[in-house]
Amino acid sequence: MYKMKQLSPVGPNQIIFCLLFICILVYLLGWLIPLMEIDAAQYANISREMLGNKQYIQVYDLGKDYLDKPPMLFWLSALSMKIFGISDFSYRLPSYLFSILAIYSTYQFSLLFYNKLIAWLSALVLASCQAMFLITHDVKTDTMLMGWVILSLWQLAAWFSMNRWKNLILAAVAIAGGLMTKGPIALMVPVFAFAPHFILKRNFSQLFRWQYLIILIILAILLFPMSWGLYLQYDLHPEKMMYGQRGLSGLRFFYWTQSFGRITGESTWHENDSFFFQFENMLWGFLPWILFFILGLMSEIRTIFHKKFIIENNEEWISTGGFLLTYSALGMSKFQLPHYIYVVFPLAAIITAKWLYKLLYTDSLKKWIRPLLVVHAMVFFLLWMILLLLLIVVFPSFHQIPAILCSVSVLFLIYILLSKKQLLPRLLTLCVGTILIINIFLDTSFYPPLLEYQLSIPVSRFINLRHLPKDRIFLNQISEERSLDFYCKSFFKRVDNPDSLQSGDFLVTSREGYKMLDSTHFIKIYQGDYFHVSTLSLQFLNPASRGKETNMYFLLQKR
Repeated sequence: MYKMKQLSPVGPNQIIFCLLFICILVYLLGWLIPLMEIDAAQYANISREMLGNKQYIQVYDLGKDYLDKPPMLFWLSALSMKIFGISDFSYRLPSYLFSILAIYSTYQFSLLFYNKLIAWLSALVLASCQAMFLITHDVKTDTMLMGWVILSLWQLAAWFSMNRWKNLILAAVAIAGGLMTKGPIALMVPVFAFAPHFILKRNFSQLFRWQYLIILIILAILLFPMSWGLYLQYDLHPEKMMYGQRGLSGLRFFYWTQSFGRITGESTWHENDSFFFQFENMLWGFLPWILFFILGLMSEIRTIFHKKFIIENNEEWISTGGFLLTYSALGMSKFQLPHYIYVVFPLAAIITAKWLYKLLYTDSLKKWIRPLLVVHAMVFFLLWMILLLLLIVVFPSFHQIPAILCSVSVLFLIYILLSKKQLLPRLLTLCVGTILIINIFLDTSFYPPLLEYQLSIPVSRFINLRHLPKDRIFLNQISEERSLDFYCKSFFKRVDNPDSLQSGDFLVTSREGYKMLDSTHFIKIYQGDYFHVSTLSLQFLNPASRGKETNMYFLLQKR
């Protein structure tokens, strides 16, 4: 379709593969960061608890019924902990593998419709977007969901193309895996992706095939253990109080209320209900590719209008249709969080890669290259300056050497960009190089000192080093600190009346809790400042005003 320009005797596919490998290695630097509160630490604790009590089809959190997320993340994390021991490494490993699966599946899906270079670009865009660096260390269900969903899309596309049973079966397994990871969204994305594709191709017979019954049968079989567990835990016990109501059906909650109920209003959860909320989060989550994505999406929409909503047999609307319809469904939800959109980032990566290919490897968009290079150079310069300020100003005692290394890395990237011999287009090098530098230094030099303000990290380290008796440690006036349990490999009890503790018992409490105590009955053995690190503010980042944002914690011993 387009005549490709040659830039280097070294093929771009090989260079992109090397960059992909570097991205996957940089993900591992995020494992230097302790688990963040609340979700990642909570899910790790649930996995540890599941392994300990061997209750695999009924999910509990601190001994209480847990009805929020399906069990797939907990199953695989518990299995990893059984093999490798209880650690944040074991918790993160399954999701890390699913991130690689998502990248590989994106490449294979693209290869069904486009040339190899577009497929490689699709994989690179996904692998190097900011969200991937985040969700491979701050692990929630979305990393795993992304892998299941794009795997199902790849296998379904292969089945429609080659009509092989193994692709149909693998697609059904992937959809079931996604359903057991985060619910009906794993089924709806394939529907949203393929329905408009076949309608635009006027291939209506594909919408009604008897083989879909096979998919439903496989789903029913694979979903049975989870469904049976929900039935036993909730539907058989209408007396249980969940979310302020009795008689809540676990089956209905997972298969309807948790997803569709947020659109119909049945769900009582309401937060971030703007239609543009997910787009606002894409502006940073899909860096450095967000502008290319917007231009690519606009190009796709304009093209389909020009073609009068008809696509040829060798074309696909799976990526664009799947993204648009899924985004619209998420945008209508009354409860949204920033990571919900990540499920369709593989589709966004394909849309972006198609436009990047036309921009960088053909002459059809040649006039766009210089303006986009200038715009991105300006934006990335600001990002580099912000990174340097984070390294120098926010935690100055920690960052003298990293700040120097960061400056040298940026200068080296500039040298590569100014070199006459280019292995990749300068714009591509600029984007990937910038995001890698930013995340290398965030993971090694910003997050570690930041997490020292998460109460559980220094306190668990102190408890473990001093070998304090964990069965005699209690919490009071402390909010959610699931990672304290996880890193101490214990379940700490909470007390409302610390004066009832026995002599020699230990108490972790906040400044407010300490003021309510009879201090003559307790000895201070450790104290520090803490802050909810997932809710960063400018006041906290400024060392001069940080003290106004933090609270104090105390580790006390009863006399």
